[in-house]
This record gives sequence, structure tokens and C-alpha cells, in this order.
Amino acid sequence: MKINIIDTGFFKLDGGAMFGVVPKSLWNRHNPADEKNLCSWAMRCLLIEDGNKLILIDTGLGNKQNDKFFGFYDLHGDATLKSSIRGKGYDLSDVTDVILTHLHFDHVGGAIERRPDGATLGTTFPNATYWSNESHWEWAVNPNPREKASFLKENILPLKESGQLKFIDKSVSPFSNIDFIHVDGHTEQMMLPLIRYQGHKIIYVADLLPSSFHIPLPWIMSYDVRPLLTMQEKGIVLQRAVDEKCILLFEHDPLYEAAVVEQTEKGIKIRERGNLTNFL
Repeated sequence: MKINIIDTGFFKLDGGAMFGVVPKSLWNRHNPADEKNLCSWAMRCLLIEDGNKLILIDTGLGNKQNDKFFGFYDLHGDATLKSSIRGKGYDLSDVTDVILTHLHFDHVGGAIERRPDGATLGTTFPNATYWSNESHWEWAVNPNPREKASFLKENILPLKESGQLKFIDKSVSPFSNIDFIHVDGHTEQMMLPLIRYQGHKIIYVADLLPSSFHIPLPWIMSYDVRPLLTMQEKGIVLQRAVDEKCILLFEHDPLYEAAVVEQTEKGIKIRERGNLTNFL
């Protein structure tokens, strides 16, 4: 088994939206905002070679939207989904499975690409099975007004049309070394892959804990549809990370790939953070 970090570049989001009710005087120490109150965030995916499977977790923002769309998010950095995968020695056709934690545009955008004719859309990974779950799929294709701008039809509907989409049963994982933690605070039935790797457990925490800065329970994004539930789910996942000595892998942290946490008198705190390889 082999694990690869796949960097797909950075984008910017409003700092207040990313930290919710936390005062700027606190969060700005961790991820300083620019003059527009925007902070940079990573879009960090994971590529796992396990036997005859090559499994990609999330796909970043992609590149098929127009300049106006990208202007809202200031996509920057040299890395892209395709260049990072090829830089690890793989071809797009080698990917056998794509796990989508949820279908917000910064997680699923790279799953679909625009064909050379400029009009047709198709899957980026021609030989892959794309995995979501039925509850989240229904939530995404019939979006509520709060999340509608995050569920883009061009990212989602071509998955179904391709015939490559399958749903994960909540009680059974299709992967021998990956289980899933299902959470509902950020969006309906987001899936957090729990990966067993060489005696370690790694939780890819997606948007439950978008960064290491979000470890404190009240640090909740304004994007979450059920913020009080997010706080409860964070507590459960963090306690599991302590009890089972799990590594937390962050999708959006601009500085740190991963961290381990510990129980203290003042609650669960970060013990150490850094690159994933520091903990393996």
C-alpha cells in the first residue's frame, strides 16, 4: 500500500465564513486575511495505491469554469490535479476509484472536465468508479437555497450520465483498507475516509475539520448547514483520534498536511502537526 498527497492548488475564501462566530482577532493570527478579508486555503487530495486499485479521494476545484467564476475564488499556485497525479508517476487512466467526500464544487470540480470541443463534459478519469452515497446525492441534486451555489450541475449530473457513479452503502465499505465515518453537520452525509495504513489509522477529515486551526469545538464554518451538529461530530471524531491514535489529514489547511491530537485538562489539543510523512 502506498499513500500520496495530491496538491491541486490554492483558492481564497472569506475568513469570517471559514471561522464563523470566532472573532477575527483570534483567527487572523493563524491564517491572515488579505485586504478583502480573504484567506488562502489548500485543496489537498489523496491518492492511495492498494493492490490492484488506485484510489483518489476528492478532486479539487477543476479548471472548467469561466474566468468570472475563478475570479471569485482567486485560484492560485502551480499545482493542479492532473500534474500532481502525473508527478507521482501515474496516468489519469490508472485511477480505478474516485471517492467524493461530498459534492461541493471545491471537492468534486476536478472529477469532470470539458472536452476539447469546449462544449461537452465528461469524466476526468475514464476507467474509474466514482463513489458517493445515495442520501448525499439526493441532497445535492435537489439543493436547498443555502447550498445551491456549492452544488453545480456541471460537476454532478455528468457523473450519473457517465454510468461510472456508484453509491456506498453506509454499513459496507467497497474497500478492504478504507472505512467511512458519515457526518451531517457540514452537509448531508459527508463521508470521511478512515484509512488503515501500516499499523496507522488516518482520518481524511474533509470539511468537518477543514484545517488544524479548526480543532477547537466552537471554531465552526458558517458554511455548515447544522453547526451545532458539526460541533458534536467534531467532538466524537476528535475523541476517536485520541483513543485510537489516529492521524488527522487536512484537506484545506494551507500550511499543514496532518496532525495528531491529545487529551489535556483543557480539552483535546494538537500535539504535533506537519507533513503526513512525519507521522508514518
